[in-house]
Amino acid sequence: MDWIINTGSTIAVFIAAIFILVTVHELGHFIAAKYFKMRVNKFSIGFPPKIFGFRKGETEYVIGATPLGGYVQIAGMIDESMDDSFTDQEVKPDEFRGRPVWQRTVVILAGVIFNMILAVIIYTGMAWNYGETVIPVTSIDGIYVQEGTVAAAMGMQTGDRIIGINGREVTYFNQLFSPSELTQRDLSFMIERDGRVVTLTAPSDFLDLINREGGFIDQSHTLPSQISRVLPDSPANDAGFEDGDRIVAVNGREIGFWVELVQIIQNAGEELNVTVERNGILAELTVLPDPVTKTIGIQSPNAADLFDYEVKSYGLTQSVAVGLDRTSDTFFGIIKGIGRLFSGDISVRENLGGPVAIASITREATDRGGWEGFWNITAFLSVTLAIMNMLPIPALDGGHFMFLVYEGITRREPSPKVRMGLQQLGFIFLIGLFILITFNDILRIFGG
Repeated sequence: MDWIINTGSTIAVFIAAIFILVTVHELGHFIAAKYFKMRVNKFSIGFPPKIFGFRKGETEYVIGATPLGGYVQIAGMIDESMDDSFTDQEVKPDEFRGRPVWQRTVVILAGVIFNMILAVIIYTGMAWNYGETVIPVTSIDGIYVQEGTVAAAMGMQTGDRIIGINGREVTYFNQLFSPSELTQRDLSFMIERDGRVVTLTAPSDFLDLINREGGFIDQSHTLPSQISRVLPDSPANDAGFEDGDRIVAVNGREIGFWVELVQIIQNAGEELNVTVERNGILAELTVLPDPVTKTIGIQSPNAADLFDYEVKSYGLTQSVAVGLDRTSDTFFGIIKGIGRLFSGDISVRENLGGPVAIASITREATDRGGWEGFWNITAFLSVTLAIMNMLPIPALDGGHFMFLVYEGITRREPSPKVRMGLQQLGFIFLIGLFILITFNDILRIFGG
């Protein structure tokens, strides 16, 4: 039953995000076409079969049952409907083909422009409503680096402080994970170690490696091994642990980070000899982890009590600036990521996601961050949709744009036969790509 509920919830969240993105995208085409007095025959959100529809004026408005896209059918344009019956007829002033090239170009680009505007609006709204919580890098004493991870392979060591990325020192820990920075070809981190600064270069397949490991360095790797609360009726309580104890060694091995402590407890098969620091005095305790839960009944320290969090509040003008900056950062991060996919620096199989992956990521973001998580991923997907739609593939906006560029340069419109043939090839290519990435999503999610 839980599986059914979770699946249904994931599908619902996915459809909601796609509905917003597609509606805004197609609305861009629709408004631009109407502005230039082009006749719009159909405005469809979703593909056939039709669930609901009505006609108002010259336009039929439709909701389709397949929530993976949509289209605006403009008279005199060879589009997703593959209708070329009008090509043998006289050109009418209210048709797409009857308008100047520059107007048709605006109509084609309006969809991606609206998606970019949507991302700016979402990021702006989030900055205005939620503000921004940041952690100064100066408030973090160091990080825990586990053996066998990409961080360890790069040369990072437990106790290092990450202070910069790609040759630039940062003020806040959050700035280390900017999409446009992490997708740089020559990615590097600035480390402060024993009073000196060291630059460590990431491997070319860094993004692949952190995908396999499930992440890189995050806030959990900075928490000290200090107990915030001992649970009643737990092994730790019975052993004499107290709230506020700082665990400094286990079985004679010095430790300083919470993640390190958790790993030791989970892998323990016998009693642990634990050294704790309490009010400046060291004490020796013995505890046997629960054999079922692999825990001893202690809670991690509260990050809000340890780090000098700064909560930034923004006015409307500042929020707009933040919205533009986040949209730009997302845009260039995705562009660089796509470039590295095509160059072979990172794996297509591990990094290219389709509807299954998008649904999964959208649900995870919503589970972690509620509405804030949902809008965050929706803004990210809006930028992604804009970029993907501008790929020069017939059947996408980028393909139509290339036809218009050709016409603008040669002063000659491609023949209907050529456009129809390329449109059909593009559509077949997209269907094949859709099947491929969906199959890849399923393999990746289920461990294939």
